[in-house]
Formats: sequence, C-alpha cells, structure tokens
Amino acid sequence: MLSNQEQLRYSRQLLLKDFSAEQQGQLKNATVLVIGIGGLGNPVALYLAAAGIGKLILADGDKVELSNLQRQIGFNEDMLEQNKADTMAQCLEKLNSDIDIEVIDEMLDEELLDYYSQQVDVIVDCTDNLATRFLINDACLKAKVPLISGAAIRLEGQLFCFDPNQKDSACYACFYPKNKEEPTLNCNTAGVLGPILGVVGSMQALETIKYLVGKPMLNNKVMLFDGMTASWQQFKIKKRTACHCGEGD
Repeated sequence: MLSNQEQLRYSRQLLLKDFSAEQQGQLKNATVLVIGIGGLGNPVALYLAAAGIGKLILADGDKVELSNLQRQIGFNEDMLEQNKADTMAQCLEKLNSDIDIEVIDEMLDEELLDYYSQQVDVIVDCTDNLATRFLINDACLKAKVPLISGAAIRLEGQLFCFDPNQKDSACYACFYPKNKEEPTLNCNTAGVLGPILGVVGSMQALETIKYLVGKPMLNNKVMLFDGMTASWQQFKIKKRTACHCGEGD
C-alpha cells in the first residue's frame, strides 16, 4: 500500500498505462547494487533513487576529482576529494528520504561481490575496467542475479544486459571473452563527451526498472549508441558453448 505522499511523489509513473501501484511497490521492495559511481553511476543512482527503489547499495573507492565534474553530474566543486559513494549517498538522501542507502567506500573484490550479490535483485555495472567487469559477471552467475552493464568512450556508448535465470542467457564473457586483453583506449586516454554517459546511464536505469516491475528487459542483447548520428544498433549475443556460464545447464 502506497502512502498519500508516495502516490504524489510517483504520480507521473503511476499515470502510465502499464504501470500500477503494485509495481511501484515492487520497486519499493527491491534492492539494487550500483558498482562504480562515476559518469555512468551518477545518472543510474539518481534515476533509481528518484523512481523509488527501496534500497540502493553504492560501491566506489575513488574520490571526486576536478576532471570528474565534466561528466559526473551529481557532484560539484564542494565535493572534491570526498569519496564518490559517500557523496552520492548524501545527494540521494536529499532527493528521496524514503529510500535506504548503503555505502561501500572501497573497490569490491571477489569476496565482497559474492557477499553482496546474494542480497540484491539486480547489479548495475558502471565500472571502467575489464578485470572488475569479469568479477561482477562471475558473481552474477553464481548468485543468479541479472546484470545490466554499461560503457562509454569518446562519442560512443554500449549497453549489455543478461539474466542468468534464463536458461539460454549469455553472460558478459560470452560477449567479451576473458582471454581478450584490456582495451588500450578508455576515457582517460581517449576522452568522452558527458552526455554520452547520460544516455547510457539512463538506459541502464530504465532496464533496471523494467526488470524489477516484470517487464521484459534487453536480455542477451548489446545496444551500441553512436553519438554523432544519435543512432542505436542492436546485436543478439548467444551463449558460447565453451563459456563457463553454461556449466550446470
């Protein structure tokens, strides 16, 4: 049952033809882990908090730097040198005091990922290095938790979702095999335009909300965004027979 205040706060969602008070309650009862509170994690966390996700767990061991402010829209100059997860938690508490926020102010290792993946409904990967992405992927496979992964560089964005509860679901390693090397180009070396991260982060938040209210998400699909032409391409990813995500099938 939604309170009068909740009905008012979420009234624009509740006006949607295919969105009910029951589904708003599903968001209220959900727990989401957002890993990486940078250019992608900022819009993801802000939109999920605004939508009424009951509990958000924010994980990041980095501090806010001046060069972050060009694209990490939840931060400002007063927040420099503060931990990103702590700082974002303060922003979200002012945005929506009805939700619970937990902060992990360090980088997640395998042990921590295994622990937290057992407690959440969805994991949103907003990180920027391949080693961490593979650890997150493995944790999602073990815990049978959906993964919504985003990436951005220059004027290009990427979105990949998978749900290990679906028998035919691929995983991140099917899309980008572990024997591949870390890409030489990243935001630090090639740059990125801030709104590209906003586009991809918004899509990550959208897919998270869709999953939590029982709508089909983009499972087994990679979405590529070209900022120059404002166009999307979509590719189907199949489970690789040699990938460890097929173990136990």
